[in-house]
This record gives sequence, structure tokens and C-alpha cells, in this order.
Amino acid sequence: MPASMNNLSLHNIFKITMSKLTIAISSRALFDMEESHRVYVDEGIEAYCKYQIAHEDEMLDEGAAFSLVRKLLALNDRSADKPRVEVVLLSKNSADTGLRVFNSIQARGLDISRAAFTSGDTPYRYVKPFSVDLFLSNDAQDVKEALEMGYAAATIVPSKLSNQDSEQLRIAFDGDAVLFSDDSERVYKEEGLKAFVQSEKDSAKEPMPGGPFKEFLSSLQRLQASFPADESPVRTALVTARSAPAHERVIRTLRAWDIRIDEALFLGGMETGEFLKAFKADMFFDDQLTHCESAGEHVATGHVPHGIANSK
Repeated sequence: MPASMNNLSLHNIFKITMSKLTIAISSRALFDMEESHRVYVDEGIEAYCKYQIAHEDEMLDEGAAFSLVRKLLALNDRSADKPRVEVVLLSKNSADTGLRVFNSIQARGLDISRAAFTSGDTPYRYVKPFSVDLFLSNDAQDVKEALEMGYAAATIVPSKLSNQDSEQLRIAFDGDAVLFSDDSERVYKEEGLKAFVQSEKDSAKEPMPGGPFKEFLSSLQRLQASFPADESPVRTALVTARSAPAHERVIRTLRAWDIRIDEALFLGGMETGEFLKAFKADMFFDDQLTHCESAGEHVATGHVPHGIANSK
């Protein structure tokens, strides 16, 4: 190590080298727009435009992903130099109807300045130009397109829940088809539990391929590492239906990736909801819609439409 680096701590090295974490979010994921969306569905685009303009000075209520976004942006208040996080709005509104969204952003004190308003067209194509690490939307098709482009993306499950008990940002992930590839899940779906367990025992020392959220988790860990370990405002958890002996491959895979998870819950098929509530998750990501709907009764949840569970 060069002499000039002798006095640099690991914390400072990460602070120098880490890049900004960028989240793209739709207006319906950020705010509760169900009433205006009902107008659009029932009465059409013209009525929707008139409704939004007539109500543009009325602040929108918080949406399912609002707490996540607020806590992410709050990390910038702890930065002495450049922002660590940026949130970009990707909306199917026009700039005209989107004025209500921006007014609500300002009224809520959210530091969001970049946006793309596409007037009904799909906004996912701007994920790449904005260098997005994670895309959150209520539109499942947009999310699927972003996933196919190789980006972490999730469809927000409708929920009024948010973690207001703590200012610490807490994010939980399912394992197979989210953090990891769906290779193991395919064995389970196609050959059954016994074959899955045997396959995982045989491959215990072989790291699993990464899933769509591997790079996002890696970026999140770099963000964590920019803070002293005993003061980290970010906490992560792996919440998986796996149990022993299938746990070993998970642990060895994360070790091979050089990724640290703060908490790992191996539930052996138990319902995740109460555990996520106990973890106080601001957001949970899972590939199976039925699991997401169950989890959504306890915490804000994002469905990752990836892998064999979403092949039909």
C-alpha cells in the first residue's frame, strides 16, 4: 500500500471511490394517485388532464414508496461533500398534468429536481440515460422492460403502510430470482423439494449466479460503507424461504461476492410478513406475487417479475 494511504481508513477509501446511488420512481409509486387514476380509467385522458390541473395546488398524499424515497434523500443531509443519493421522477404524465406532482414534491420537501414526463408513453427507456440503479413503478410492463434491459426494477404493491418508527433506512430482499438467479428455484419448481435440497447440498461451495438485484445490493453496500459501521443509517436483510441445509450456498455466495447482509432470516417456508414487520422494512423485494401481496399487509413491497415464477 502506498505510504500516502497509510492513514486512510476503509471508511474513507469507500467515501472517496463510491458513486452516487440513483433511484428512478414513477409518480404513482411516490404519491397516492388512486383518485386521479380512477378518473383516467373511468372517464379518459381529457377528463384526467382537467382533473389534475383543477387540483394542482392540492398536495398529494404519500404513496407506498414515499418513506423509502424520503429516507434515501435524507442520507444526503449526512454528506459533507457531494450527494450520495439522487431520485429521478419518471412519469407518464405530461409536463402540464405533472405540475401537481412537482408541487407535491416541493411541498413535501423532497430534493427531486430531475424528471421525465412522457405524456402516456413508456418512461422506462430513460432508465439508462439517467444511470439508474433501481427503478420503481406501478406499471408492471415498464418494470419488465427495465428488467430485460438488465436493471433492478420492481412493481410497487398497493399499500398504505410505511415505517415511521425509525429514521434508519431498512431494505429487505428475497433470495432466489431477486438477489440470486432463479436456477435453484427452477430445480424446485420442476423437480420438487427433495431434488432442490440435494442440488443445493451438492453445489454448496459453488457461488450462485447473480439475480437482477445483485448490483443494486452491491451499490447499497458501498453506500453503507461510506458511513462508520456503528453509525450506519442503512440496514439490509435477506428474508428467504430456504432453511438448512440449503442455507450454506447462500452464505458462501454472499461471501464470494464480498457482500455483507446485516440480517439473514432462513424461514423454511414460513410466511414472511410478521418477520418483515419485526425488521421494520421500508421496502421488501420478492419475485412471487402471492408472497408480495401477503408481505404488503405488513410493509411496503415491490414485486420483481423475474424468473420461473413469472414465466407464464
